[in-house]
Amino acid sequence: MIDEPITQPKSKSNTDWKLNAGEGTLQPRSALDVLTSLNERVASGSIDDLVPIATGFVPMDKTIGGGLRPGELMLIGGAQGQGKTTMALQMARNMAASGQATVLYVCFEHDEEYLIQRMVAMESALSHLPQKSGAVKIQDVKKEVVSSYTASAESGTRAKLGANPRLRPSLERIARYGSNLFLMRGTATHSTIDNLRALVQEHRGSDDERRLVLFVDYLQKVPVVPEPATEEEKVTRIVSGLKDIALAEGIPVVAIVAADREGLKAKRLRNHHLRGSSAINYESDIILILNDKYNIVAKVNIEFNPYQAQRYRDWVVASIEKNRGGQDNIDLEYEKLFEYSCFDPTGRITAEKLIEERLYND
Repeated sequence: MIDEPITQPKSKSNTDWKLNAGEGTLQPRSALDVLTSLNERVASGSIDDLVPIATGFVPMDKTIGGGLRPGELMLIGGAQGQGKTTMALQMARNMAASGQATVLYVCFEHDEEYLIQRMVAMESALSHLPQKSGAVKIQDVKKEVVSSYTASAESGTRAKLGANPRLRPSLERIARYGSNLFLMRGTATHSTIDNLRALVQEHRGSDDERRLVLFVDYLQKVPVVPEPATEEEKVTRIVSGLKDIALAEGIPVVAIVAADREGLKAKRLRNHHLRGSSAINYESDIILILNDKYNIVAKVNIEFNPYQAQRYRDWVVASIEKNRGGQDNIDLEYEKLFEYSCFDPTGRITAEKLIEERLYND
């Protein structure tokens, strides 16, 4: 028997292996081609999108590898009143203020003017931390806006918010990054996944060279047309669509997620309590769950020190329950400054033992 030389099959190049499939194109890339492309980017210094965008919450950023990366989907869950919108809006503010990115914040719960009033209160507090003297509470922001108009009407001049001495410092700080932060009220008819994708793609055609981050507040409110037969199907399509936007457009996406009925009754909300579909847990890269510290701290921490127990009410525990890029099951805590519509972003790792729902009655 004569040994015949073995010849390797000729591999297809990128230009050879392509399938035009309706509206899109399928074109595999060899690992060598991808590595070569990455090497060229490093050599040319085009590595901005490889650097994570910090959320501005310490030590959360350290735990998730410095911040959010293109293609990642972060979900923020929690019961009502735990500060989901507060945390998400503060993250959006931090990213825009740092100059790292342009941010689009789509909110289905509040209009743009309500959000900007919360940001005015937030700015007044963040600039004074750890002290809060001189900060303006959210209810006072509304009063100052009205008083600005009243004062101008009495003097016969045109009203200017910037002339208000209590609001002016916050307004000046917002003006420094305000062109990087876009607010949009979501609607039940037009704010679909396809339209959000189109908005992201339109931004790519602008002169803005900063990266883009999309915030959705909140996921279950995103409309699906036609309406699916079940909420599980609807949520599956929404979360899959948001993850696809993150991957296809190369941007981080942050979405708030509501809790289901069982989660609202639970002593401690966990990732399996997020409402709608198991796809929430599969598609996401990072899941952050907010719980009131007083409700989830182990009983041994509150039985013998009632004063300390009351202080727990001022803190929220942010549990990183899923983290594809690093360690999970990490409990962090942040002081609530809800009268100023923000958290103290310094935070710390939770030292006390927390309850597990299944062990609560033991």
